[in-house]
Amino acid sequence: MPQRIPRAAAVWVALAAAVPRLGVLAIERGSILQEYVEKSDRFAKTLVDSGTFGFLPGVPSAYTQPLYAWLLAGVYWPFGRSWVAVGLMQIALAVVTALLVLAIGTRLGGARVGVVAALITTLHPYLVWHDVHVNRELVDGLLLAAITLLALVAYERRSAWYAIAIGAVLGLAILGNSRLILLPLWLAPYLVWRLRPRGRAVAVALTVCVAAGAVVAPWAIRNKAQLGCFTITTDARALWKANNPHTYAILANGGWIDDVPELPGVPPWPEKAAEEALATGKPVPVDECAQMRFYQDQVKTFWREHPGEKLKLSAQATRMLWSPFLSVKADDAGQQGLSDFAQRTIEPLFALLLYALAIAGAFFAPRRYVVLAALLLTYNTIAAMVFAGTIRYRVPWDFVLAVLAGFALVRGWERLKGYRASRAS
Repeated sequence: MPQRIPRAAAVWVALAAAVPRLGVLAIERGSILQEYVEKSDRFAKTLVDSGTFGFLPGVPSAYTQPLYAWLLAGVYWPFGRSWVAVGLMQIALAVVTALLVLAIGTRLGGARVGVVAALITTLHPYLVWHDVHVNRELVDGLLLAAITLLALVAYERRSAWYAIAIGAVLGLAILGNSRLILLPLWLAPYLVWRLRPRGRAVAVALTVCVAAGAVVAPWAIRNKAQLGCFTITTDARALWKANNPHTYAILANGGWIDDVPELPGVPPWPEKAAEEALATGKPVPVDECAQMRFYQDQVKTFWREHPGEKLKLSAQATRMLWSPFLSVKADDAGQQGLSDFAQRTIEPLFALLLYALAIAGAFFAPRRYVVLAALLLTYNTIAAMVFAGTIRYRVPWDFVLAVLAGFALVRGWERLKGYRASRAS
């Protein structure tokens, strides 16, 4: 029977999440809306000012996944675009994520495991800095934690209703990160493995996917009606930047996919077109759907004609995703930002220790969670192999390892106490 979460544990976890981030927010308050700002910020401002979801008023766009922009717009509309409003909203999301991890760990191994797992998650050095800045990965972590908790409940209770709820949350996660589009199919077998008869299991698995699709469909329909293509995002250019002959060398030298040179003669992409329109005062027409199909064709051509290069990129992406060391120079300068010592010493040591404890914890954690953790981490690795890998694409998933690490630390401490007691007696 799952244990209840002690109120004191929830309070301490919430404070552990909030207090360090409030300190970082106080230090970074002048830069969180000025430097390394996710383009969702611009969509949110345009949405609040004009009612248009796009870079410019009256010019609808789907050049980003919408969920984080909607969230920012929900803050800007009543409170304005200020570092206080954004920072406190981001910290609140981090607190909720920590509490969800507390619930996961408590459900699996008791309050001690839950508290340790939540503290490891929320005191992650990279996240403490990153969470107060404008970045959509913060929402990824929260929704993934919610999906994990719901998946465990659905598995344990063999509940179709919880499986449907997971489908809805998966739909929200896809609207926040299109790389999660196949996650409902990936998790469905786990969710229905214990259901009988098999016909019911198949029906529930399909329902999970339908529920996710029902959440995503209105947005895709909007894009079809306003832009001409049934899609989540038209930004296939990002996928192309991660899949072309220049990518490997640029990443190997510490660059990022944004440094990939543009193709000659191509029309400006939506963000650039908006900047040109603002600079010249003249509209720059953009066919987002045509551009999306063009870059998709470029990616398919690269995969077909350069399979060996794609294999190298996949291996490189996996290495960059799981490396405890920052591999992108832009991350060194901006994404961490606290000090060179913290970037190059504390964060790698934390990651290496987390990996070691997670491996040890896999021998103590319930098998149902170990299997779920393997599924989630494998999916993220495959997504990186298709797209690209970097630390900021991994850290939203690190709570999965933190739960395993919680088991290792708690069980190790219990065995040590037992050994000492036996020696004393």
